Parts: sequence; structure tokens; C-alpha cells
Amino acid sequence: MKRRTLLGMMTSSAAVAAAPGLAGGETSAWRGAWQDWTNAFLSSEGRVVDALQDNASHSEGQAWGMLLTVAFNDADAFARMFAWTEQHLAVRQDPLLAWRWRPGEGVRDFNNASDGDLFYAWALLRASREFAEPRYAERAGKVARAIDMILVREMPGGGLLLRPAAERFSAPGAETVNPSYYMPLALHALAAAFDLPRLAQVADDGEALLARIARRGLVPDWVVVTADGLSAPDRLPAGYGYDALRVPLYLVWSGRFAHPAVSRVRSLLTSPGPGGVPVRAEVESGRTTERSDAQGYAAVAALVTCAGRPLPDDTLPAFSADQAYYPATLHLLAVTAASEAAAHCLG
Repeated sequence: MKRRTLLGMMTSSAAVAAAPGLAGGETSAWRGAWQDWTNAFLSSEGRVVDALQDNASHSEGQAWGMLLTVAFNDADAFARMFAWTEQHLAVRQDPLLAWRWRPGEGVRDFNNASDGDLFYAWALLRASREFAEPRYAERAGKVARAIDMILVREMPGGGLLLRPAAERFSAPGAETVNPSYYMPLALHALAAAFDLPRLAQVADDGEALLARIARRGLVPDWVVVTADGLSAPDRLPAGYGYDALRVPLYLVWSGRFAHPAVSRVRSLLTSPGPGGVPVRAEVESGRTTERSDAQGYAAVAALVTCAGRPLPDDTLPAFSADQAYYPATLHLLAVTAASEAAAHCLG
């Protein structure tokens, strides 16, 4: 089978961490996909727009978009996204970002979202190297140190965990965790770049927590951690859903093809049924409760089922901008992950 020639087709964690992405040898098909994504979801001033969320922009979306600009070697788009983010989301008293901006109202909730901060710092670190821009590294270091100081906390029962935000989500003896906020590759990259060993530990402890959760069933969107064990939160989604979709994507991107959370979800993603890929399911039974035919979710499923196998059973589908912002963005993140960690999955 003919393979697309891409930069960064590496399998070791060290190589993946340094990989510049798709820029050097991507096919016209993927270059066109990036252009289609920017036309559909990126405003001229550098704002990533989520039409289904009242045209809001989120720290997570800005950070993902900036990471993709590095993969596709689009320094101009990165600069515009960075400028918009710094002006509109970097409004807290610390280096972290406010999690959401809405047209006509700006930022009203100044809490952060830890995955947005993590990917923002990682995108800045990668951009500083790819685009030879020291100020990006300086900002990445400030955000990474804030993550270390503000968002890393002792886990009930031992170890470290990544809080989902600086405020809320904590109670005496209990921490509410979003498993999809763990991205081991990003945490290890920031730990190495800025001498922050606790970020490396929280990555390792996070992987152990995900494995512990996966022993019980599918990894959910949210879980409560106490010294006595794991439980479902009262007021947050406790099933496998749109957040949890990202858990296997990030683990595969980090080279953890055989992680229990990846193995657990493979059977779900390959389960037959009309309506596309399972996007919601019961955690314990694994019963699918919702499917979607968006190609971005199919791309994540293809990557997860293909990764770690010597020959691909499935390859990532072609990109289409005729899908919502979220699956479209996951689609290109899956392409980037495949180019760095599982090149055979690109076909």
C-alpha cells in the first residue's frame, strides 16, 4: 500500500516530542485539508469559532488551532491566533487563560480550563522551535510553570493529579477529574523543556489513573477521585462521551498503543451499527447510546483501531470541512497524531 510521505513519522516518545508535524512532506490532500479548516473555522483576526456554541471561542480551541499551525507550518496563522488569544483570553491575574470568550460579551467566567492551558503551552513550545521565535518559548514557560504551581495537586490516596481548573471541582477529600485533560506527550515535553519534574510525574500518575479507571469499564467524561476509590460526579456527565473520545487519541499520540484505556475503547469504536461512530456509551456495560457520522470521529476511531498494528486494518478518512468545528478539529489532530506516532494509519 502506498504511503503518504510526511515529516515526523516517528514512533519513539523522544522522536514524537520533537516532531515538527506534517509541514515538510505532506500531500496536497492534507495541505488542502488545513486550508479548508482555516476557511471554515478561523477568522481573519485569529479567532477559532465554534458555531454550535453560539460562535464562542475557547482556550482549548485556540490552543488546538495553534498546535495545528505548527504541524502545517503556517506561521502567519499561528501569529494571528496567538495575538487574539493574548488579547482576549490572557485576562487572568496569573499566566493561565480564561476558558471562554463570546461575541458581544467577551469573558464573563474567568476560570480556566486546564487542557486549554496545557495545549497552549505545548503549541507555544513547538512554535518557538519550528518558527525560531524565542518569545513563544518565554510565554510557554510562564504557562507551564503556572500549570505546575496552580493545577497540579496531591491525589487523594497518593500521587499527583491535574485539576480541571484553578477554581471549583475540589471538595475536602475529593477531586473531580476530567480524564481527557491528560495529554502525556505534552506534559513530558513541557517538563523536559522547563525543568518541571512534577509535570512528568502528573503525566505518569495520570496514565496510572486512566488505567485504573479502564479496569472498571470505559473511561468517562468526568470522575471523582477519593482515597476510597472512584465514583461518578453528581452534576457532570459520568458516561463515555464527547470529552472521553479524546482520551485514546492522546494516548496513541503519546505512543501508548496498548494502554488499558485504548484497549478498552477499541471494541466500542469498532462495534457495528447504523449512524456512524459511537460518541456516547454507558461506562460499565459499554452499550452505545449515541452515534455520529461526522468524519472527525471516524478519524479518531480509525487511528485508535489501527495504531500499534504492523499492517493497518483501517486508515484515516479524507478530511471534509462539512462538519462541525469539534469533529473537524479532532480530525486534523488525529492526522497529526498519526503522522508522528502511527504513520501507517494514514494509508
